[in-house]
Amino acid sequence: MTQATAMPARNDAHRTTHGLGMPGGVAASHFLRITDFTSDEVRATIGWAIRWKSGEVAPRPLTGQVAALIFHKPSLRTRQSFETAVFRLGGHPMFITDKEIQLGVRESIHDVANVMSRYVGVIVIRTFKQSDVDELARHSAVPVINALTDSFHPCQIMGDIMTAQEHLGRIDHLTVAFLGDGNNVFHSWANLAARIPMDLRLATSPQTLPDQQVVDSARRAGLSDIKIGHDPVDAVKGADVVYTDVWASMGQKELAEARAQLLKPFQLNAGLLRHAKPSAIVMHCLPAERGREITDEVIDGPQSVVFDEAENRLWAQGAIIAQLLAKRS
Repeated sequence: MTQATAMPARNDAHRTTHGLGMPGGVAASHFLRITDFTSDEVRATIGWAIRWKSGEVAPRPLTGQVAALIFHKPSLRTRQSFETAVFRLGGHPMFITDKEIQLGVRESIHDVANVMSRYVGVIVIRTFKQSDVDELARHSAVPVINALTDSFHPCQIMGDIMTAQEHLGRIDHLTVAFLGDGNNVFHSWANLAARIPMDLRLATSPQTLPDQQVVDSARRAGLSDIKIGHDPVDAVKGADVVYTDVWASMGQKELAEARAQLLKPFQLNAGLLRHAKPSAIVMHCLPAERGREITDEVIDGPQSVVFDEAENRLWAQGAIIAQLLAKRS
């Protein structure tokens, strides 16, 4: 990042941070979960993303560098938003599929990480197993960003809270109601609740609960109230943010019909939305199965910020890249 666009550095007991002006603590060099960023880093990254979107800053920290985008799962938003962000940051995105890299199959993850670290400035990976991403990061000399696994979707939630800041004017002490499957997106909301105070509520069936270890870890942070229940009305009552996602994620489509029967009572429709605050915003990470987890009336309605969320993936992810590169300067 050039001096013209860098935030002032701040000295800390353990390290000095640059670029985004992050206060201290021991920094993670990768972004595999929301909890890899401190509370201050989450806030500063979102604030910086908003300034970048507005044109207040024009960073080029990737000038002359390549960003490797490893995609074992296809995507519309994730690929396009990362490729565009890398380009806007001055870099060249290199799209790589599982035909080129079969982690741990044709070549060990250790070797892949070491080789790629010689070629590129950052690695973005969208794959299935969180353990593969964790191992890739352990052996990589350059920042690794989790663009989605079966366990977590941290970049999505960074775009989500950026959108909340824009529409609600704050990210602290929001009441967030999540409806449906206790999936990777909810896990990342729980991770966020360990960094930003909120009232996080999940309404789901007894058969689609989230990973209890993720929930317990978020509760131990002591910042947020996290409730898991089975009544969608109770979850939505007085909510600032009402969130839903597909009931069967990519790689689980064989479960779609069974999930539809389990989760039908948790559909986000106009009747349910009336229990939220009149100022509440509706979020969905997309792609949506309209008529299942959310109705057309809601996703296309005046409270929906779904397409703002999709755009903000670009700005939030670019800010994450800039943050990680700033830590290395």
